[in-house]
Amino acid sequence: MIASLYDPAKYDGTNASLTSAISPDGSPEIGVKYRIPPRCGVAIKLQAGQQLQIENTHGTQVCDFWAYLAADMGQFLSMSHCRTWLQSVFPKVGDRLVTNCRQPVLEIINDTSPGVHDTVMSCCDLTRYQLLGCTEYHDNCTDNLRMALSAIGLEAPHVPDPFNLWMNIPISPDGQTSFEATVSSQGDVFGFRVLEDLIAVMSACPQDKNPINGADAKPSELHFIIKA
Repeated sequence: MIASLYDPAKYDGTNASLTSAISPDGSPEIGVKYRIPPRCGVAIKLQAGQQLQIENTHGTQVCDFWAYLAADMGQFLSMSHCRTWLQSVFPKVGDRLVTNCRQPVLEIINDTSPGVHDTVMSCCDLTRYQLLGCTEYHDNCTDNLRMALSAIGLEAPHVPDPFNLWMNIPISPDGQTSFEATVSSQGDVFGFRVLEDLIAVMSACPQDKNPINGADAKPSELHFIIKA
């Protein structure tokens, strides 16, 4: 048997995700508003009982979101298990989100947007942009995840499908999907209650080859705050 050369922690290029950590180990200060730069990712440590509030600062930006159990990063927020758990592809306020071991780790506590988010699409990666015609390195959410974890001294054991906040992916009755502009507004906030100690990662998606980050396809910043 030939051993796989794939390393889930190895990134294909670099950007400011490597220098955007909020602290050396990702621990946040309560009540401080932090910035996620456009096209970049940030990893943070969350404790059970805390609240994470993510702000769509300009109203047009998708946030790829992941979470791993702090005690065992082999257990992570899983969209396929969430869809089974919820019997829905559209999580909403009051829903609990689960890991690949079906353990609830996050509860959605508020959402000021119309509630259009995606649990179906994988995160973008270098190959995705090559297929879209890019001939040079393009920032991507997969690498943002890897670099954001590396910036706080961790490695990605797996690249799960993300919870794509504010991403507008209509699903037609015949099962077809499309990439559409966000329907959120400037300053919309999405909030979680943390049920277990977690490592969370947020990426301001760098997709500029379709309109998911607005009709002008221009990625922008996001902000977040932790509340006790």
